[in-house]
Amino acid sequence: MARPRSAGFDVQREQILAAAARVFALRGYTAATMQQVAAASGVSKATLYHYVRDKHELLAQITGGHVARLEALQAEVAALGLPAAEHLRSLIEAFMRAYARAENEHRVLTEDVKFLADVERGEVQAAQRRVVASFAASVARLRPDLSAAQLSTPLTMLLFGMINWTFTWLKPGGALDHDSLAPVVADLFFGGLGAVKVPAGR
Repeated sequence: MARPRSAGFDVQREQILAAAARVFALRGYTAATMQQVAAASGVSKATLYHYVRDKHELLAQITGGHVARLEALQAEVAALGLPAAEHLRSLIEAFMRAYARAENEHRVLTEDVKFLADVERGEVQAAQRRVVASFAASVARLRPDLSAAQLSTPLTMLLFGMINWTFTWLKPGGALDHDSLAPVVADLFFGGLGAVKVPAGR
């Protein structure tokens, strides 16, 4: 009979996945070792293997978990039942905040998903397409004419271009953070440069 999991198993597993994401983002998936992940997690290598089979499973869990959280976030915003404009603005701001907490996971997703097995990679990419499709549907709900002109998905990809790569230049401790920048991104997407407001306190 399988040994039951301890009460803190899932918490420890999430901490290990977060540490692995940091190591993979810093060193790259192929160069990173399980010993480095164990050290970053504060556990022994033997303990690490109690939680995951191998490095490949770590990658699958990091990438799959990241896109699953983004889908869950979309569902949370949808459950609010907001009008079209408020819904899209809430999505933009929620994703900006989410990416602030998932810089490492996002880097691993974009750079290392190619190392997954075909089935796993297909599942992750299918989830990514669902995230984009949901955003595009929100754009189309607000501007049906753009959807008719087949522009809602390209506009969504342009929007993700703003959201996805903010971490590459927005430095911690600077004058702006993801929370203060989120409404700026929403204003820019909705109304162009003329709609951008100076964040409070600037």
